[in-house]
Amino acid sequence: MTTADRSFPTVSFAAVRERLLAREETALLDVREEDPFAQAHPLWAANLPLSRIEIEAWRRIPRRDTFIVLYGEHAGSDLAPQAARTLASLGYTQLHLLEGGLEGWRAAGGELFRDVNVPSKAFGELVEHERHTPSLSAPEVKALLDAKADVVVLDARRFDEYQTMSIPSATSVPGAELVLRVRELAPDPATRVIVNCAGRTRSIIGTQSLVNAGIPNPVAALRNGTIGWKLAGQTLDHGAARRAPASVAEEHRASARADARRVADAAGVRRIAFDALATLEAPGRTVYRFDVRTPEEYAAGHLPGFASAPGGQLVQETDHQVPVRGARIVLADDDGVRASMSASWLAQMGWEVHVVDPVPPAAAWRETGTPAVAYPPVAQAAGEIAPLELAALLNKKDPGTAVIDVTTSANYVKRHIPSAWYAVRAQLAAAIDGAIPRAQRYVLTCGSSLLARYAAADLRALLDARGQRDAEVLVLAGGNAAWFAAGLEAESGETRLATPRTDRYRRPYEGTDAPAEAMQAYLDWEFGLVEQLGRDGTHHFRVV
Repeated sequence: MTTADRSFPTVSFAAVRERLLAREETALLDVREEDPFAQAHPLWAANLPLSRIEIEAWRRIPRRDTFIVLYGEHAGSDLAPQAARTLASLGYTQLHLLEGGLEGWRAAGGELFRDVNVPSKAFGELVEHERHTPSLSAPEVKALLDAKADVVVLDARRFDEYQTMSIPSATSVPGAELVLRVRELAPDPATRVIVNCAGRTRSIIGTQSLVNAGIPNPVAALRNGTIGWKLAGQTLDHGAARRAPASVAEEHRASARADARRVADAAGVRRIAFDALATLEAPGRTVYRFDVRTPEEYAAGHLPGFASAPGGQLVQETDHQVPVRGARIVLADDDGVRASMSASWLAQMGWEVHVVDPVPPAAAWRETGTPAVAYPPVAQAAGEIAPLELAALLNKKDPGTAVIDVTTSANYVKRHIPSAWYAVRAQLAAAIDGAIPRAQRYVLTCGSSLLARYAAADLRALLDARGQRDAEVLVLAGGNAAWFAAGLEAESGETRLATPRTDRYRRPYEGTDAPAEAMQAYLDWEFGLVEQLGRDGTHHFRVV
């Protein structure tokens, strides 16, 4: 954000649309915060907030000569040019600004979508529309449970989501695990299997996965998920901890492997040997490599160069995990089931997908833990202040010290340093010109101090431009984590918001306190996605 100004070429709505239709690699990036992004954006836009470019860009857009199109709200917004300057400083060379910004897209007749993870959610609706995925209403499922019928409920979300709220008796089986583990939970072919998520997408995809795999059990999605359950006035469980068995009988694994391969072959999934992966690396082609097993399995040992992306969530969050539309995707597992099933859905969504096959030998899964992430250097390094030293200043009620926390607003509300101001990093200028009083010393912090270091460089430039060259800018050593680890005082709540909490879009299906009106509006929106896909026309979805 602090590099010298330069001009960047603009590209029109028509040109971007043509690239998407031709499947030319394109990263269409919305550099606003997540909440405004969720209010309206093109189908294939990925959210990369200006505030987080340095810590996300290299991981999410690995090829520096990727064709990138950036936009903010309108042509007069400075977000996209700032983002382009930052990306240029990180080595990206094919940077363009969307002509007219989001308003230009709208004015040109481009379709705009609400919410997040829209490509996956729209695809899920198309799957149900074309395959007539079987489903049962919340009252019907509750009646089965009350009657103690031969039924199992499988929650296809992440385990943490399942723990927040779940259907009574449900077991956590994240989406990619369903075909592999369903026979352990429902060995009797007469047992009815119900798949649920919070809303619709993962229950539809999960249910259709079991149907496509040909398991003998009757299968149905819980219509509208936990939202439908709550709207029916029924009670959800909280804090449940039921998981599928960790081990899978070899006969069940063999059946799942054969089923998954058949489904993947029908979807057009490609196969590639582990030692041939380098052949996918070609000029002008981006390759994403994902291990689709559970995070725990990944940490215990994974293939070099593969990132962790559990298959169900990868299919749900393609816009975040694979922001370069037209890129190649390679998936790996150690069982021959989860990669094939995940790949079958990505292929139907128009991606070129390869599965590592045959499964590499045990010796190949040699990397453990989480690979180190490389971050670009900070434009202007700031000095540090230790937690105890800062605490001493704050205990003195020193009016000359202002603490600015650029962590996520959710983390700030949960717990933060007393007297700290919350600010979105990209909105620091408004924060220091508005709510935050003028100070002799500014201390930047975040969860770990990583983002704070980049924010400190921004603040230094802003203060110099305002004639506050004598003001000191420091970074809290170790960030909030070090402060809390030292046992220092903390407070919670929206105590000092220097900027609005636009960094996070509140999903209508998350948490336990969403209003019924918001949940119903969300379902109504999902029902209209198939029609929106038809108007947009760039999706390349093909349901098999």
